Amino acid sequence: MLQTILGSSGQIGTELTRELARNFTRELRLVSRNPVKVNEGDETFAADLLDPEQTLRAVEGSKIVYLTAGLPMDTAMWVEQWPIMMRNVIEACEVHGAKLVFFDNTYMYPQTATPQTEETEFQPQGQKGEVRAKIVRMLETAIEEGRVEALIGRAPEFYGPGKTRSVTTTMVVDNLWNGKPAKVLLRDDTKRTLIYTPDASRALALLGNTPDAYGQTWHLPSDDDRVTLRKFVDIAADTFETEPRLDILKKWQLKLASLFSKRAAGAVELLPRYAVDNIFVSDKFKARFPEFQVTSIASGLEEIRRERAGAEW
Repeated sequence: MLQTILGSSGQIGTELTRELARNFTRELRLVSRNPVKVNEGDETFAADLLDPEQTLRAVEGSKIVYLTAGLPMDTAMWVEQWPIMMRNVIEACEVHGAKLVFFDNTYMYPQTATPQTEETEFQPQGQKGEVRAKIVRMLETAIEEGRVEALIGRAPEFYGPGKTRSVTTTMVVDNLWNGKPAKVLLRDDTKRTLIYTPDASRALALLGNTPDAYGQTWHLPSDDDRVTLRKFVDIAADTFETEPRLDILKKWQLKLASLFSKRAAGAVELLPRYAVDNIFVSDKFKARFPEFQVTSIASGLEEIRRERAGAEW
């Protein structure tokens, strides 16, 4: 049974490919602008998801399609490109009768300390949150109209090995690994819900191959031991055998940086979420799949240490 990963070159797509090959199917098609095999038998297919014809050809013959594509932290690019990609993918899956699994984030949620569940109403603040809400509604409408059989797997802030690119990985893990102070946004005493990228990919693969999971949104399983960023820095520094140094970036510093960096500008609208606790609830997934083992933060950081030490990072 052919399963296809759209956006296979990122860390989520890479880990998803490994998990699907381990436990579900060896018939895998990896799609991106410059796809690279992960497993020996993988099929690679170069395509631009902004092109409807290329997207149609990329999906053809697939039983299950995973949309794990990402875009740089550039607000204008998000607003322009995400709706086009989602429309093209929905239409391709509809034409070819493929199921769709969408890897989503929480940018459209309220940036408050209120616990987030699958029932949380969208309250986007800023253009990135608005476009994420827009594309989710596009997909939900297609599901309701019977055009496509799909599910949404939503993840909180993540960290992880390999090519993982996230605020926590790039500003905390990478800096500590390289002997530099970790950098955190606004404050270090708020609790964060973090998901380990291999866990997110394992959960996506499991959901995609569970027929009764479709037609629903699922919060992907994260560690319920929600630690403060200060505690995360302490655990990482201890794991990496370095000093737990930490710099707190203030709002004015990020606004200044946004004048010169599109990535910094793209992060400014997300700042309020770092001023309060982030409680992302994945009880629904854990009740449906009680055998799923969530990686603890300490274990995840140890795996990152082993990988980087082995690769002489």
